[in-house]
Amino acid sequence: MCGIVGYIGNREAYPILMKGLQRLEYRGYDSAGVAMINAAGAMNVFKKKGKVSDLADFAKGQDITGNIGIGHTRWATHGEPNDVNSHPHYSQSGDLVMIHNGIIENYAAIKEGLTKRGHTFQSQTDTEVLIHLIEDIKKSENMKTGHAVLVALNQIIGAYALVVLDKNDPNTLIAAKKGSPMVIGIGEDEFFIASDASPIVEYTKNVVYLNDEQVAIIRRGEEVKLRTIKDKEIPLYVQELEMELEAIEKGGYEHFMLKEIYEQPRSVKDSMRGRLNAEKGIVQLGGIVDHIAKFKNAKRIIIIACGTSWHAGLVAEYLFEEYARIPVEVEYASEFRYRNPIIYPDDIVIAISQSGETADTLAAIELAKSKGATIIGVCNVVGSSIPRASHAGSYTHAGPEIGVASTKAFTAQVVVLTLMALQVAKEKGTMAESKFRQLLYELESIPTKIEDVLKQNDLIKHIADIYKNAENALYLGRGFTFPVALEGALKLKEISYIHAEGYPAAEMKHGPIALIDEAMPVFVIATKGPNYEKVVSNIQEVKARKGKIIAVVTSGDKDVKGMADHVIEIPETDESLVPLIAVVPLQLLSYHVAVMRGCNVDQPRNLAKSVTVE
Repeated sequence: MCGIVGYIGNREAYPILMKGLQRLEYRGYDSAGVAMINAAGAMNVFKKKGKVSDLADFAKGQDITGNIGIGHTRWATHGEPNDVNSHPHYSQSGDLVMIHNGIIENYAAIKEGLTKRGHTFQSQTDTEVLIHLIEDIKKSENMKTGHAVLVALNQIIGAYALVVLDKNDPNTLIAAKKGSPMVIGIGEDEFFIASDASPIVEYTKNVVYLNDEQVAIIRRGEEVKLRTIKDKEIPLYVQELEMELEAIEKGGYEHFMLKEIYEQPRSVKDSMRGRLNAEKGIVQLGGIVDHIAKFKNAKRIIIIACGTSWHAGLVAEYLFEEYARIPVEVEYASEFRYRNPIIYPDDIVIAISQSGETADTLAAIELAKSKGATIIGVCNVVGSSIPRASHAGSYTHAGPEIGVASTKAFTAQVVVLTLMALQVAKEKGTMAESKFRQLLYELESIPTKIEDVLKQNDLIKHIADIYKNAENALYLGRGFTFPVALEGALKLKEISYIHAEGYPAAEMKHGPIALIDEAMPVFVIATKGPNYEKVVSNIQEVKARKGKIIAVVTSGDKDVKGMADHVIEIPETDESLVPLIAVVPLQLLSYHVAVMRGCNVDQPRNLAKSVTVE
């Protein structure tokens, strides 16, 4: 979950590293550090607890020169956030430094052996143990640094994306990857290394994505050399970035999260572009075509995901069962692999992840593949690990999502999963043509309807001001809107730190109703549909206990308006597509509450955007 950057070329490294760390700060912001080798051959390392801005203040007035360097922004795993545990970490002699994203699971045993050989450690991190091991191998076996890295990586258990800088070889960077993302940018006589493409896109569009257990030797004036950790040379495959620089800037918005909420009309449209033609009655996801027979014959679909992506999977459960008539199980990827699940060769496993790097989801994919299941990936980041580990899949085309709390990724995931369910239903003949056509037209109208919801920002901000000091909140929905209730609660608690829970509305009376009093705001998705009357009854139960009702209703609704304390109207649409619209006011509400409470909206405490460690 940490962010790593590296540079070697003719420019000054420090400004490039710092700008890269700022763009990667969504991956971790407990501490940050950089290391450069100057023209005199001196290694200068600066690291500081806190954000990248704290590091910049600390480095002012110091020797930050050099055209080779590495940088790191940390999300703490081993050792609390402080200056000492910050990266980069030194080897025993101080000649090598390393930055690392991931977890070395057997670090304690390695550390014990190194301690017996006279090594001393300054931090509590697993990273420091690894760089000591590399140097120990280098010296004891009389190897070059690159070869020592290969040998060391064969001795460790765990995940890593790492870069090593050698004081005695100021023309070389050594990078390696397993389980954590890494991309190398190739410019004119210069190279860039990063956890994702955002620090690179400003300088070059030519990139190489490292695969697991690959090591890159990057030397000034030479072509990048790739080897496996078993020391087998592999060819270089250069790809062109599709990302644009403007996509990772705030564009005049106060926060990335607000920008990304407002980008949803476009991101939803982009996720449908070229895949949906309502007039011709066509839905086609290219990644699904070759596997449509497996979908038609599947007795079960298993959806694996974490966090917001898991909520999108719950919506997909309703969609596939309602329209394609295939049983669906939605699993937390973090639990799936640890309970010895029953997986059949004819199962379809849909893995959902914004980043495409979620460690738990990747591990669950490998387990399912080992049982012969077909893996379909639904991801946002092109070239990420999950698409490469899947048999097929579809990108969401939401564009870069920088805010830690996911917004446009959720709606884009739901769009792609809806298209997938409709494509399978069409092939299976499990839904009427009239209903199929109706849904296609409704889908095409969703971007405009989201725009209509965004126009109510002032009303939503007013409601947020009333409830910004609440200590608890309850979110209720039924059917297709139950996952929206879960997602609304997650957004509120992860960025405003207010305790919130999402429930099926009918389950409220089975326990949570005991919490309701005049201080409890209850957010209810009460749109028109088959469950409408039932939800109205649930609202009456809350009002009888003096709870405060904030209802998301279909435009023109008068029944709920007469009993709710506040209503937010959304355009009418088919019940199965309501999540795409109903989630938007809940995103805005969470955003405004967090801002009013003085919270760091884009970088909420203890969280990171991409969970690349278990």
